[in-house]
Amino acid sequence: MKFKFRLAYYMFGLLLGAIFVVYFLGAKAESRDVEFCYLPNCRALKDLRSKPISYSEQAQAVLSENWISLDDIKLSMKHGDIDFSKSNEPYKNGKIYLIEGKTTQNEEIIITMINYTDRVVLEDIKKK
Repeated sequence: MKFKFRLAYYMFGLLLGAIFVVYFLGAKAESRDVEFCYLPNCRALKDLRSKPISYSEQAQAVLSENWISLDDIKLSMKHGDIDFSKSNEPYKNGKIYLIEGKTTQNEEIIITMINYTDRVVLEDIKKK
């Protein structure tokens, strides 16, 4: 068989396989809220989002100042970056995580959270 026919068969099979993958994986992602978290930052943020959140007195005081809202915290927990050089260390029977994020006014913030096995505590919020 000539090379151009082998190439045509290969390209046809590759096209069918690509359509199959896009159709089924695209439908799966649209039907459910599916995330593909393989990187450490994404996995740690997903773990923090999956647990109930409680607030320390210091965090409640910052939230009462009205320069930041709970929506800003939730967005930072979804799209923020974890500083792993200062995170994932034992702290008060849990592990501490420092999340760098932004508010809706585009101010940079640093959120300190303590990750326990059954819950997450929002410890502190600071402007960067």
